[in-house]
Amino acid sequence: KKQSRKFFKIKKIPNETPLKVLKKKKLKIGFDPNLFTKKKLNFFFGKTNCKFIPLNENLIDEIWIRKKNRVKNKFYPLPSSSIGENYKIKINKIVSNLNKARADFQFITSSENNAWLLNIRGSDSQYTPIPYSYILLDKKKNINFFCDLKKISNSFRKKFNKIKFVDIIDTSIVLSKINKKKILIDENTCSFFYENIILKNNKILKQKDPIYSLKAIKSKNEIENIKKAHIHDGAALTKYLFWLKISGEKKLFNFRKQNKNFNFLSFPTISGTGPNGAIIHYKATKKSNLRLKKGDIYLVDSGGQYNFGTTDVTRTISLLNSSTRIKNIFTRVLKGHIAVASFKLKKNSSGSIIDEKARKYLKQVNLDYAHGTGHGVGFFLNVHEGPHAISKGNTVKFQEGMVVSNEPGYYEKNNFGIRIENLIYVKKMKQKNYFENLTMAPIDKQLIDLKILNKNEKIWLNNYHKQVFNNLRKFMNKAELLELSKSCSAI
Repeated sequence: KKQSRKFFKIKKIPNETPLKVLKKKKLKIGFDPNLFTKKKLNFFFGKTNCKFIPLNENLIDEIWIRKKNRVKNKFYPLPSSSIGENYKIKINKIVSNLNKARADFQFITSSENNAWLLNIRGSDSQYTPIPYSYILLDKKKNINFFCDLKKISNSFRKKFNKIKFVDIIDTSIVLSKINKKKILIDENTCSFFYENIILKNNKILKQKDPIYSLKAIKSKNEIENIKKAHIHDGAALTKYLFWLKISGEKKLFNFRKQNKNFNFLSFPTISGTGPNGAIIHYKATKKSNLRLKKGDIYLVDSGGQYNFGTTDVTRTISLLNSSTRIKNIFTRVLKGHIAVASFKLKKNSSGSIIDEKARKYLKQVNLDYAHGTGHGVGFFLNVHEGPHAISKGNTVKFQEGMVVSNEPGYYEKNNFGIRIENLIYVKKMKQKNYFENLTMAPIDKQLIDLKILNKNEKIWLNNYHKQVFNNLRKFMNKAELLELSKSCSAI
């Protein structure tokens, strides 16, 4: 709202949907059938009197004169040291699901699911190593892989010699040749355009792509790699926080870049002080930038894509802030963070139950935050990944190997923002599941009101900081080691 100012009228979904806005109107509305699923159109516009017309040309593309930077980088297979399972084993699981559903084909339209299935990556997205592609798989394990063929090298073809590579432009031609078959599609990602082509001569079986659930559970090898990524990332972030008295977000990027396994950021860095910290997805610009001021607090939410993992971490730090109210709120956010990290997982534990625990201490003083407490995270893939999450409506049960963020916060418009975010994963020991931290970076003790923390919370924080110190000490120079020692000292 603050950044778009008077130029837009903001309508917040789900409180106000396009359906509500258009309810009493009779309009003809054009849309690009390649960019919408039937499910999305129904959710946004289902019961209106408006007529929706699929257009052959995207009208925005017609009027938007811009340079399109075509990515030419080739797709590449992950090294065996990074993968959890051989791609042939994964294909067997998908075919087994096809047989259970009594389907002839599955059309996989989510690029990140194709990346997971074949243990491949690409450079088609700025912050996520996905290869833009579709896969058509039948129950005899025949695979058509649709993509830009310029991105397929000879060595890649040799590695996947039983896969037929088809130009993505010809996807509709291949689909239209299938007749009287049962085809599984994922209604969350299969476009209106492709769904209609399949429906013409075939029966569609709508089922959530099983890859979402399979992908959410990381193998032991993947977890060990993710831990490594978080130690390298934590070292970069911690160096930055110690350096911060001098300047901002470009320096953090440079610290990350020093690691040879760092590829690129996992999302645009959110770096805000004072009132900018209260904008949950703030993007710094020359116009909106504020100088770091004594007495303010500063929030930085950032992450990296490493060859062996994806990171996402938020820290809020004191710039010699002395407000007892801010300390009180920060400590309540920290208590919520610890409550999630220490949550005793049971067989039926889902995100909606855990979300309540994260908000408990803020709600005691009638405060809350307008976002979920945690989202799933991929393995050198999407920084936001389902189906599990820590949020009010999520009922997916947590299982061993799932990675999720733990990020309660509080935001006061035009004043300040607070968030503490670690990534955690579900670990199994002695037949019991529990959360273990992946993120390694100190939590600012200067913002803690120790009177509000109970004994167990103090023990948790001391143990966490001990772990941070032991993991990061070898990356620090003499001055940084001294700062790390202070930041991780026991309370």
